[in-house]
Amino acid sequence: MKLRINIGCGQSPTQGWNNFDNSLSLRLAKIPALPGLLYKLGLLEKAQYQFIQFAHKNNVEYGDATKGLAIQDASADVIYTSHMLEHLDRNEVKRFLIEAFRLLRPGGIIRIAVPDIDKHITHYNETGDADAFIEATLLSVPRPRSLAQRIRLLLVGTRHHQWMYNGRSLTNSLTEHGFVKAEVMPAGHTKIANYQPLDLQEQVSESIYVEAEKPFVPENTLPGLRGTGGDLML
Repeated sequence: MKLRINIGCGQSPTQGWNNFDNSLSLRLAKIPALPGLLYKLGLLEKAQYQFIQFAHKNNVEYGDATKGLAIQDASADVIYTSHMLEHLDRNEVKRFLIEAFRLLRPGGIIRIAVPDIDKHITHYNETGDADAFIEATLLSVPRPRSLAQRIRLLLVGTRHHQWMYNGRSLTNSLTEHGFVKAEVMPAGHTKIANYQPLDLQEQVSESIYVEAEKPFVPENTLPGLRGTGGDLML
């Protein structure tokens, strides 16, 4: 059976795939009754509490690909991630791409969807609204005001963006980490065979989609990895 992985799936898991998310809410969910208690105390937002319940029903597993997933080297045919990469800082992106390279079999495909900074810039050039531009990029993190907000930030972190991309920057990042044939894909198009039920137009109004392949090379030449099961080496 082919192994297909959706990393950072949130509430959009792909049916029949292995779906992972690194939300701390999923780690808290492993402790019985804790999520309900934190929700009652106002330390978990309603959306986070609902996500925990959703993840249980849809077999979303906790997994942080910047630290390594417990999956064998070169075993995945496809890796997909949508609107996750922009939440990682630059070092975390490097670790994620190293891990994705490790997981993919030679010839396997990675597909990444992210917000397209070019679309935001185009809209800004049309409107001249600097406030709307900054707000749309989600690069500004509000300071927590109340004690509950500060505790919540410590527990679940922020979901604001750490970086933004366009087609050129994302294809360059993939190429720098050993992938080949990196290219921007029009919405609705893919090189993934039998891609269904993968959504090829996820958040289409603001997204750019890039695909690349892992080359057919000897394993000992792969960049920045050793062993199996997520032993990353930078």
